[in-house]
Amino acid sequence: MEFLAQLQLGLQTALTAQNLLFVGLGAALGTLVGVLRGVGPAAVIALLLPCVYWFDAMPVIIMLAALYYGSQYGTSTAAMLAARRGEALPVLAGAQDAQKTGSALAIAAFGSFVAGCVTAFLIAMLVPTLANWGLTLGSQDYFSLMVLALAGAVVLASGSLVKAIAMVVLGLLLGQANSESGVALNLHPMDKGLAFVVFAMGVFGFSEFIAKVANLPTGSGADAVPVVRLRDMVLARVQVREGAPAVARGTALGTLMGMLPGGGAALASFAANTLERFVAKDRVAAVGQGAVAGIAGPESARNAGAQASFIPMLGLGIAPNAVLALMVGAMSMKGMQSGPQWLSTNASLFWGLVASMWVGNVLLLALNLPFVHLWIQLLRVPNRILFPAILVLCCFACFSLAGSDVALYWVAAFSLLGYALHKLSCEPAPLLLGFMLGPQMQAHLHEALVSTQGDLSSFVTQPLSAAFLIGALILILSVVLPSVRKGRKQAFVQG
Repeated sequence: MEFLAQLQLGLQTALTAQNLLFVGLGAALGTLVGVLRGVGPAAVIALLLPCVYWFDAMPVIIMLAALYYGSQYGTSTAAMLAARRGEALPVLAGAQDAQKTGSALAIAAFGSFVAGCVTAFLIAMLVPTLANWGLTLGSQDYFSLMVLALAGAVVLASGSLVKAIAMVVLGLLLGQANSESGVALNLHPMDKGLAFVVFAMGVFGFSEFIAKVANLPTGSGADAVPVVRLRDMVLARVQVREGAPAVARGTALGTLMGMLPGGGAALASFAANTLERFVAKDRVAAVGQGAVAGIAGPESARNAGAQASFIPMLGLGIAPNAVLALMVGAMSMKGMQSGPQWLSTNASLFWGLVASMWVGNVLLLALNLPFVHLWIQLLRVPNRILFPAILVLCCFACFSLAGSDVALYWVAAFSLLGYALHKLSCEPAPLLLGFMLGPQMQAHLHEALVSTQGDLSSFVTQPLSAAFLIGALILILSVVLPSVRKGRKQAFVQG
């Protein structure tokens, strides 16, 4: 009964006029981000961080969350309509024959909808339990758990393993000054959290846009967009029967992959694609030639992975990927620290967020089926016009937030750093995770050493702490295995 009462509280919170508006705005922006395929949701969320100062915590958090899982819908729409390479190639490969009738769009949308609704229910069930367990963890356990999260980010980062480790180390070093960086950078006396804004906007936002603008083709990139009508998206019963088991498998696998350190939508979609190839009777035709399971499985896993990544963030305060690290930063800018204590002090916000996920998935289903013509038109907008316009608007937002041009200078400096990392093929996700987890790791390390009078052996003598450290070591060492290296490389080529 208490669970139902909490859900009722969440629905009452999510269904207010203001929160409905922000859920719809986040869903629309997320679909737009996925359709345009210029940059991912992390870069756009980084550019939207100034909004955190202008609005209350509830509408901002649910908007950013809707933007994240909403971008998964838009990714498949772009892949199927414009034959663009999205975050997971399995969707594109599985949709080639089906896109002429619109069935692929309907399969992907309904698969994502079911997965999103189921995962939201799992969040409501698992996060309170995980938070209660988190209250029993000691400082050694939390420190080792964060080491495991960073190890996962390193293993699942594209490119060189050495570069990924270097990005984590750099992020940890930058994170040590995070608590005082607002004063050190002389950005704004009212809030030191502005330093996080300029860092994220520069390294993770502006630099991504600059890199894309520097490599834009002369055309719009969507010259041949098919005409898809609503009646073309009606699914036959046989398609529903074939797709239902794949949706169930994709939802389960995506939920598991999303909760893993370094996990997320792309990894979940790739894993589901591999699973569908294995399960299919005809493995050649299962994925890549329009089979329903080849679309339903990866698409369900993609949305489930995106939403399931909220479970460790809300329950333990551990961000499993860069997007959730940005959301942790957004919450800290509003004076909230995600984790076990957060759930007890912000119950209405948590249950409102869960309820908004159900509302958001309903809105996304409505946005991605009846209004598919709108997204077709957006695919024809040349990115060489769209991207600079977005950058100019974000510069105005940053300037208005800081009240001076100092913040713009720092954003420009961090943008150059981010662009240099891009040219060096260094992925910024481990850098951001290190930046966000660095202060927390320092605090837990200090507390653990004080309580044990400097005894480092406590990190390996306590069972949970030792298990997390062993898991981190196994993750790092597994990369040297030929089979793991091959699968890792294939995942990033297809992702």
